[in-house]
Amino acid sequence: MRTEPSSGLLEQAARWATLPRRQRAELGRALRRLGWTYTEIREVIPVPKATLAGWCRDIVLTDTQVAAIEERTGSRRGVPRDTQRRRRAEVERIRSEAKGFAHEHLHDPLFVAGTVLYWGEGAKTSPRLAVANADVRTIRLFLRWVEEFHSPASEFVFALHLHEGNDEQDAKDWWRRAIGLERTEFTKTFIKPAGTGHRKKRLPQGVCRVSMRRSADAWHRTMAWIDALAGSLAVRRADVEVLGSLRVASSTGQSN
Repeated sequence: MRTEPSSGLLEQAARWATLPRRQRAELGRALRRLGWTYTEIREVIPVPKATLAGWCRDIVLTDTQVAAIEERTGSRRGVPRDTQRRRRAEVERIRSEAKGFAHEHLHDPLFVAGTVLYWGEGAKTSPRLAVANADVRTIRLFLRWVEEFHSPASEFVFALHLHEGNDEQDAKDWWRRAIGLERTEFTKTFIKPAGTGHRKKRLPQGVCRVSMRRSADAWHRTMAWIDALAGSLAVRRADVEVLGSLRVASSTGQSN
């Protein structure tokens, strides 16, 4: 059985042509929250299905609502499919295994150095392993760390960020020599125009951004390594504080 809308929602639907876009979106969302299918909603308000789906993408139907849809339609049409369920499970497995790996390598200087480097300098807003820096030693460390702990067959793409007036070809040649990869592949260079508040001291070689190809799994693994390292540091700090308190207490007892 379908939950029927309030008289207020029906009145809004009747005034659809005069409703502002935001009110139209909220009306569509309100009907979806009642457990209606997109087809049922579109029988009341004339909205393209793709638009309606965009408005309602974050609304999760309850198990009761899903069962009601199946009962009244005889199918699962109108029930949102969780297309990312398998991937989420895979990412959870990757991160779980990565945390165990991290705890086994917390005494490896290269592992810790690379993880801390990525913690501070790496891309963390999207699942792609990438670092940008003007210091070639940072880029070299990142490359070595990736090949050592992610995959020795890793492939990389490079891009330069330059200021207007920098010689692009000279900068690319400089980075190729400095990194030691003569066949380094560069994508389109970003050139910052003059008069945009850029720094006075220009680096002739600019900033190099290096990305690992097909690195979504490596990115999730790295995020788990960072979490494990951060947790380890927090525990060690707590141990130091406890040890310090015990020493203070011991010295106080001896003085008494």
